[in-house]
Amino acid sequence: MAWALKLPLADEVIESGLVQDFDASLSGIGQELGAGAYSMSDVLALPIFKQEESSLPPENENKILPFQYVLCAATSPAVKLHDETLTYLNQGQSYEIRMLDNRKIGELPEINGKLVKSIFRVVFHDRRLQYTEHQQLEGWRWNRPGDRILDIDIPMSVGIIDPRANPTQLNTVEFLWDPSKRTSVFIQVHCISTEFTMRKHGGEKGVPFRVQIDTFKENENGEYTEHLHSASCQIKVFKPKGADRKQKTDREKMEKRTPHEKEKYQPSYETTILTECSPWPEITYVNNAPSPGFNSSHSSFSIGEGNGSPNHQPEPSPPIADVSHTSELMLVNLLPTSTPQEAQQWLHRNRFSTFSRLFRNFSGADLLKLTREDVIQICGPADGIRLFNALKGRMVRPRLTIYVCQESQQLRDLQQKHEDGDTVTSTFFVYHAIYLEELTAVELTEKLAQLFSISSQQISQIYKQGPTGIHVLISDEMIQNFQDESCFVLDTMKAETNDSYHIILK
Repeated sequence: MAWALKLPLADEVIESGLVQDFDASLSGIGQELGAGAYSMSDVLALPIFKQEESSLPPENENKILPFQYVLCAATSPAVKLHDETLTYLNQGQSYEIRMLDNRKIGELPEINGKLVKSIFRVVFHDRRLQYTEHQQLEGWRWNRPGDRILDIDIPMSVGIIDPRANPTQLNTVEFLWDPSKRTSVFIQVHCISTEFTMRKHGGEKGVPFRVQIDTFKENENGEYTEHLHSASCQIKVFKPKGADRKQKTDREKMEKRTPHEKEKYQPSYETTILTECSPWPEITYVNNAPSPGFNSSHSSFSIGEGNGSPNHQPEPSPPIADVSHTSELMLVNLLPTSTPQEAQQWLHRNRFSTFSRLFRNFSGADLLKLTREDVIQICGPADGIRLFNALKGRMVRPRLTIYVCQESQQLRDLQQKHEDGDTVTSTFFVYHAIYLEELTAVELTEKLAQLFSISSQQISQIYKQGPTGIHVLISDEMIQNFQDESCFVLDTMKAETNDSYHIILK
């Protein structure tokens, strides 16, 4: 130091000076780090400590958390650090939830090689609405008859077994899955957050929901009632494309904030990790509802005919006598001149009842103007492609088309004209088209039975007239070698048994 170099002081003087200087330094440190400058709560309030605090293990470190569920949708950036994440979803859009096996080696060995059951629910986040959940859901059911709150997009899902939806529990679906295999579930939420607000004059803030997953293992009786794990996350559901706009709005608001203000908010993550929660109580809002045991009677998802999308509305099957009439109605194309009421009828006839409320103000022209991308964005990939094809009237070409006419009827007409003395200058034969998809003798028998307005059991055998007039029994292989758009004249012969016929293709 400077003063030590200028004055040749004794050792004890130097020593006392150093002690005083060191004491002064200590007192200075004490003033800088005193209660007036920093506190431990201020240090813990720093963003880095908050992130670490949120990732700390639970108080009970021995508690097993065997599974992890990840919703593939981005979290909102406008959520404060200590608040729960919030994720925006579009109504009716399919969102993936990945079911991950998070067990350590040796944990829960009793479920190795076995299936577990998971129950998905969409419930209210607000405590006020939880108390009146029964009334709220009954009101929603009344306003949207036949619709469901929660569905599984079965064609897009991977690894799920025996998916089921109880028709009395609109907000619940369940399925079995193998933790050792890749499992992804695509869910669709059909209600929107503003449907449960007190007033609906436009611009109201929608109520938040919760997506909760409860997972169970088998007990000794083979029933899935032993609870393993539960997790949930907070969501808000908007009309189609509304979630994307809300996410963009939140992002733009955060960009306008100062760096200091941004530190108070969570960053937006590409996916949403469901956090552990208490299991959902077994008693649901529906009176006499079946217990969580998988042996309860449930109505399974019904797969649509000719496509892989689930029917959202459990429509009653038409009587057998009306099947042809119903099919004919479903094939009628939507016209640009159709009114919104006629468009609604068309949607119901073609099994798009789930989207009837969404398109309630759309005329035929409005629906026909939608592009393929628009429809998929609104309805999801499975139903979107099906709706677009139905709107454009795209029919799948049959594998084989043949034309037939009834010879006996034509001959009777000719004989009647000769008996009446009429001159027949030309013969006019009327043929009927038969479309075959399976190319089997059974299918041909059923189609000819419909043509004759008889049951297929009344047709004993079908023959094809071959060289020199021989009768060759029709087989599947013969039908598969028919040329497309071949023409045949049908002749009928009474079979040996009563009320049955042989049919000959000439």
